[in-house]
Amino acid sequence: MAKRIMFQGTGSTVGKSLTVAAICRILSDRGYHVAPFKSQNMALNSYITADGKEMGRAQVVQAEAARIEPSVLMNPILLKPTSHVGSQVILNGKVYKNMKARAYFANKSDLIPYIKEAFNTLNEMYDYIVIEGAGSPAEINLRSTDIVNMGLAEMVDTDVILVGDVDKGGVFAAIYGTYMLLEPEEQKRMKGFMINKFRGDVSLLMPGIRMIEEKIGIPCVGVIPFIEDLKIDDEDSVTSRFDFKREAAIKIGVVRTPYMSNFSDFTVFDMEEEVSLEYVNRAEDIQSCDMLIIPGSKNTINDMAFLISKGMSEAIYRFHKSGKWIMGICGGFQMLGKTIKDPSHVESIEETVNGLGLLDAETVMSVEKTTVQNSGQLIIDNRSIAVKGYEIHMGMTTLGPSVNSFIKTADGRLDGAIDWENKVMGTYFHGIFDNDAWRHQLINQLRASKGLDLNEETISYEMLKSQEYDRLAKVVNDHIEWPILEAILNESRESNC
Repeated sequence: MAKRIMFQGTGSTVGKSLTVAAICRILSDRGYHVAPFKSQNMALNSYITADGKEMGRAQVVQAEAARIEPSVLMNPILLKPTSHVGSQVILNGKVYKNMKARAYFANKSDLIPYIKEAFNTLNEMYDYIVIEGAGSPAEINLRSTDIVNMGLAEMVDTDVILVGDVDKGGVFAAIYGTYMLLEPEEQKRMKGFMINKFRGDVSLLMPGIRMIEEKIGIPCVGVIPFIEDLKIDDEDSVTSRFDFKREAAIKIGVVRTPYMSNFSDFTVFDMEEEVSLEYVNRAEDIQSCDMLIIPGSKNTINDMAFLISKGMSEAIYRFHKSGKWIMGICGGFQMLGKTIKDPSHVESIEETVNGLGLLDAETVMSVEKTTVQNSGQLIIDNRSIAVKGYEIHMGMTTLGPSVNSFIKTADGRLDGAIDWENKVMGTYFHGIFDNDAWRHQLINQLRASKGLDLNEETISYEMLKSQEYDRLAKVVNDHIEWPILEAILNESRESNC
């Protein structure tokens, strides 16, 4: 049976996901077989496993940090928002149903057996399980139906470390208030707290830490400094990356739509110093880009309506006429076509809506979701480039005679479309830019269009990503109180739930 520890937070974006990733890497470095676990995740960033199942990107990052293959056992429930009050529920990697928030909360207890089964399977396979909570355990209005914070801690019988974010301000009040809102039995599970994203002289923080330790009776297990420019996938859309800009030779714009999904497709560009990747949500910001990408979408039809209503579609047409490349990924590929038909009303009450019309293609939405890892050969400039990625889409796209397929896939299908003359391309492959040779070719093509010298060096994304996990782990390892944490781990329960 695995030893286990859970990291809960005083709120969202306090650093729980990266803390779990760091602990997974550290334990892996020490020779242990370790797995992450999060019972329920809510995010539009998702991933398809080797067996064709869908899970949250955060647990993929944590699995990579642990040097293991991602599995839906690590994230049995994924909620993908389809509106402000509803989500598509992914259970064990497959679509369960679309549910309004009230219905989901009323029926969450039905999902507990699936959570227990996933956890118990991991429990038999690993030395350690590092568990991530969601939001805050002090959301007392949700406690009666909780399956991801203290409800989960009770279910799997684990101790808890509370994570607070000092960068937001008010960290001592957040830690104290969170602890005091817990029930006495829940407080007994809380064995320590840590402070994340600290900048400055830690000695100035110590008086407050000692006071909090006295008030709630649990120790501080570490003060983790703010890590500048960490190039690791964000969990969801609550991220600072949308505001990030830098000076670089090439500017790639990603159209930021309300239901944008899998912006993790673009994390790799953080490692290309000659590229500035910017998320644009104003029409006036489009023209200055050297290339424009329309990303994936959880609701393609609503995002298409957004482009029209905000004047973004007109700006995209103007950009197109300037002779620069436009690319669509998944839902963005569908939007580049002439029409999107939804006869089964998967996304809309409308049966047909117009796309941007920049590709001779038509999409028909389908009830069944395609979830598969794929690979193939991309044909560009008379070169064949091996690529791999994963598909997550509800709909099939048919090409007209004026465009060619973009990728010849290993499973015998054709993917995407490319119009060389008009410089428009699209694909269903998420992770397409993670392919080093293709990304290098694309950047050099953009450099050539600006009269810049070609870059001979090809960057290995997998190598640089591993180095980022090592950097994260080293910072956490250097600033955590390991004797305290190890004592908690050594006392951890080893049982099934």
